[in-house]
Amino acid sequence: MNKWGGKKYLIETKPGFVYVRKGGRYIGRVTAAYPSPEFDRQYWEILTGRKVSAKTSWTALIKSYRASDRWTNLKQGTRRTYERVLIYIEEKNGPKDMTRLQRKDVIAAQSANRHRAKFANDVAAVMSVLCEHAIDIGWLTMNPAKGVRKIQIPKERQKPHKPWTDAAVEAWRAQAQGQASLIFEIGVGSVQRPGDWVDFVWGDYDGECLELHQNKTDKALQLPCTDHLKAALDRAKADLGFAPHPSRPILTTKSGGKMTYDYMVKIMVAERKRLGLMDYDQHALRYRGVMELAWADCDDDEIMSYSGHSTKAMVIKYAGLARQIMRAKTASEKRRLWAQA
Repeated sequence: MNKWGGKKYLIETKPGFVYVRKGGRYIGRVTAAYPSPEFDRQYWEILTGRKVSAKTSWTALIKSYRASDRWTNLKQGTRRTYERVLIYIEEKNGPKDMTRLQRKDVIAAQSANRHRAKFANDVAAVMSVLCEHAIDIGWLTMNPAKGVRKIQIPKERQKPHKPWTDAAVEAWRAQAQGQASLIFEIGVGSVQRPGDWVDFVWGDYDGECLELHQNKTDKALQLPCTDHLKAALDRAKADLGFAPHPSRPILTTKSGGKMTYDYMVKIMVAERKRLGLMDYDQHALRYRGVMELAWADCDDDEIMSYSGHSTKAMVIKYAGLARQIMRAKTASEKRRLWAQA
């Protein structure tokens, strides 16, 4: 038996540089340390020309993770974020042995996505979660992805959501077409996060109110509909031409299937572009709803009972803006009257 455990065609030209040489030509280099499962995998891949997945591959780990309560207990919004990263990781590293992961590899994966900082940070975060699962099932003893620093988003690229103005709302209601109009009214009228909008089913609507359990907080809410939202829902129901089953999604694709979050975003982006309203995104519809409640003289607790916010910080931010606008208008009117005196 040779130094490679009986494996043929291996030659080490210098320490650490091991090649498969067959028929007088070099057909590939084995970069993994010997002995190791990764060395064996690379050797057979080079020799046979076929991809061989390690038993402890990223694909196998992701499959195991999806079957665990770490995955099944995730809120839908978090699962949506993780799903994009899991697909990315499997496409890049699927058959590779994940037990060979080093901290520098996590940082490299993060850096490769530096141009999209949030996704880059999500990659590092999800890799850390996967490593924790790998520890659970005995593949790792430590988490090499833990504590990797986040990429900071440059200030010039940080763009806060801009609340919809009265003019923007009026333009949308006058010109928006199709499902974009219904999505808009659900956003403003329900005052919920966009991830919750696609989960409303007709059984949640009793003709006056919408009911839901928030994806992020699991908080149960009953939401009296605004006149605009009620009209939009009644119109959409009538347009179906039949009484919808209570489990039928309110927002659907052209084929009648449940609308995904990404599908909804595409509809809204297309309509915002058409109407020249790209300054205002779907996330800001919730803020518009909070502002309307503040204009209606609701206090913070009343607004939170509608929006489902867990803390007052975000309520104060957007309700505070609405209240400042009201006070400024009052001050302006007093000033006008003073000037006329």
